[in-house]
Amino acid sequence: MNSMKSAIERFNKTKMEQQQLLNPASEVMFWQREAATLRQELHSLQENHRQLMGEKLNGLSVNELHNIESRLEMSLRGIRTKKEQMLTDEIKELTKKRNLIHHENLELSRKVQRIHQENIELHKKVAYATSSSNVLGLGELEDAADASNAQVRLQLSQPEQSCYDSASKS
Repeated sequence: MNSMKSAIERFNKTKMEQQQLLNPASEVMFWQREAATLRQELHSLQENHRQLMGEKLNGLSVNELHNIESRLEMSLRGIRTKKEQMLTDEIKELTKKRNLIHHENLELSRKVQRIHQENIELHKKVAYATSSSNVLGLGELEDAADASNAQVRLQLSQPEQSCYDSASKS
C-alpha cells in the first residue's frame, strides 16, 4: 500500500516537473526510471511474500527469521481477533433470535391455554343447558341458548327438535 502511495506521489511530482519542462527526452527518462522503480518494488514484494509463505528462507539470518516470525504472529493475532469478533457477533444475533422465538412460543402457549379454558367453559355451558332442558321450559331454554355463541345454539337446538319431534309423533 505504501509503495503504491509513493509511486503515485512520485508520478504527481514528475508530472508537475514534466509540465514545466515539456521535454520528450525527459519524459522517456522519467518513465524508464519509474518502470525500474516499480520492477524493484514488485521484486521486493514477491520476495517478501515468498518469505512469509516459508519459501526461499536460505541466506536469512536468525534475526531476519525472527522478524518474519513476529510479523506472522501479529498477522495471526489480527486474524484470530477478527474471527472471534465475527463469531461473537453471530452468537449475539442467534441469541437474540432465540429469545424472540422463545417469546413468541410463550405468547402462543398463552393463547392455546386461553382457548383451552374458553373451550372448557363452553362445554360447561352446554352441559348445564342440556341438563336444564328437562327442568326449564322452552322459553327459558332459548334464553340460555342465546347466552352462548351460535355454534353452541346449533348444538342445543338439534337435540331439542328431535326430542319434541319424537314427542309429537307419539
